[in-house]
Amino acid sequence: MLQNIRVVLVNTSHPGNIGGAARAMKNMGLSRLVLVDPLDFPSVEAVTRASGAGDILDNARVVATLEEALVGCNLVFGTSARERRIPWPLLDPRESAKSAVEHVQQAGEVALVFGREYAGLTNEELQRCHFHVHIPADPAFSSLNLATAVQVLTYEVRMAWLAVQGMPTKMAKVESTAMLNTQPVTMDELEQFYGQLEGTLIQIGFLDPAKPRHLMTRLRRLYGRCGISKLEMNILRGILTETQKAVRGELNKRSDS
Repeated sequence: MLQNIRVVLVNTSHPGNIGGAARAMKNMGLSRLVLVDPLDFPSVEAVTRASGAGDILDNARVVATLEEALVGCNLVFGTSARERRIPWPLLDPRESAKSAVEHVQQAGEVALVFGREYAGLTNEELQRCHFHVHIPADPAFSSLNLATAVQVLTYEVRMAWLAVQGMPTKMAKVESTAMLNTQPVTMDELEQFYGQLEGTLIQIGFLDPAKPRHLMTRLRRLYGRCGISKLEMNILRGILTETQKAVRGELNKRSDS
């Protein structure tokens, strides 16, 4: 589906931006790059900035005009940071991405068009687009780097694509100790813990065995409703063990003095 979305860069002056755009595309699963009359391409700088996305540069199509770049497209989005005298249908990146993905679901061809670094797209070029896309950056500093603008739009395209595919937009981090972290402790392990906990509390003077005041009962109720895993139990037992060592060390110091 994403192969039906092409990124079109018009009259790019800095080859590094072409490489940066290619990298942004590959990050988000897009592969079709069309360059309209680039000032410096192919270029070593473009390959360097692509940083592993050289295949997109190798397969990039170079054409002389925007009209050639849009052949076969039936939905075109042109990025614009400036207000125009004649209002044009305007979308933000999220809206445009949703529309683009819906269109390619029907086997349509979509183009995301980006203009020159110093001036963007001309009015005539924008009039060849069905929609203008405006990235709502801070008005006090709204000029985005070309590759950054490509990253923003292609990211939104990927998010929209993941949504229609029913795929997750985030991956859960799996701990290296995942098995221990999912296994609940057994009752005998809990009893061993309670025994060590009670002994430690007596050792540090927090629990008076002559006047327990239901402390262990309350602690049993507290830990019992926590759903402790084996990994968490190992941590708790380790804390108690180190506490006991510290207490013994302090008592030995006092006896030596």
